[in-house]
Amino acid sequence: MTTPSTYREVRLAARPQGPLTDESFEVAEVAMPTPDPGQVLVRNTVMSVAAVMRTLMDEVTDVPMPPYALGEPLNGPAIGEVVAAPGTDFQPGDLVQHRLGWREYALLDASAVRRVDADMLTDPAAYLSQGATAWMGVTRGAQVRPGDTVFVSGAAGGVGSLAGQIARLRGAERIIGSTGSRRKGDLLIEQLGYDAVVIRGAAPIEEQLRAAAPDGIDTLIDNVGGEQLQAAIAVAKRGARLALIGALSSQLSDSGRQTTEIDTLSLLSRSITLRGIALHDHLDLIPEWNRQFGIGLRDGTLTFPNARLQGIEQAPRALRELIEGRHLGAVLVEL
Repeated sequence: MTTPSTYREVRLAARPQGPLTDESFEVAEVAMPTPDPGQVLVRNTVMSVAAVMRTLMDEVTDVPMPPYALGEPLNGPAIGEVVAAPGTDFQPGDLVQHRLGWREYALLDASAVRRVDADMLTDPAAYLSQGATAWMGVTRGAQVRPGDTVFVSGAAGGVGSLAGQIARLRGAERIIGSTGSRRKGDLLIEQLGYDAVVIRGAAPIEEQLRAAAPDGIDTLIDNVGGEQLQAAIAVAKRGARLALIGALSSQLSDSGRQTTEIDTLSLLSRSITLRGIALHDHLDLIPEWNRQFGIGLRDGTLTFPNARLQGIEQAPRALRELIEGRHLGAVLVEL
């Protein structure tokens, strides 16, 4: 494998104030490093963007991850091929996963690189799905059961587009998703098996949710918070199980951190379980999800909705369009 003398990476040029723009990014050309013994040089082939990356662009965040440093490259999940790995168990050509995306090549310690099975998933990029979070939310967070009526907020995103499919595999009887446009709502029903949708901004969320679930909801997979969480609590049946796996209403707010008012007496009187759950506490689910995802992709019970942009220079645009809600499913950049 021939390597060039330089490669490109995307750096944080300025912390965003308000809506994300290209001024926050810089594409820089840097010299190709030579790996020392115990290091792995990887040619990245595809990377993913996620809403949490916008949060990490702020100087101070509430997420359990260090914020991006000014003048330094951003980072995030990526898949690539090993170029060189002296003194390690890796061989050139091995397919690996790591967290130094936002660059065409990455130099890492061998302990920060994980070899992946190229044959387990029909598309190696599927290793970058947010399905493990969706799997966690459905199976451990909300504990979806056969016959459940399930509400998935943020259903057109990387997590939500898989959460509805997983809930169906678990036997859910009726699945309702929220999204920001009628176009994406139609796609959720036509392509991803949702039974009904709630369109943000079309009418009060609670009003739409009551119409879609007249008997109430049994479970919630919440990626958003805010008004959608409040509506889910209002419509929840006695004994409902509500899993909070994201907080997009706060993460993507231009006005800073937001809080959600909750009627705790209502939770108590109806024995409703409200649980926050994060994947970093359930990493054992990742290989379990990958096995399930591989089976589902092959037998047609699962799909991997995604949008792909081409070239490292398109990474800022990819993140901006994800935040603006322009795509269905995961947003990836092929390098």
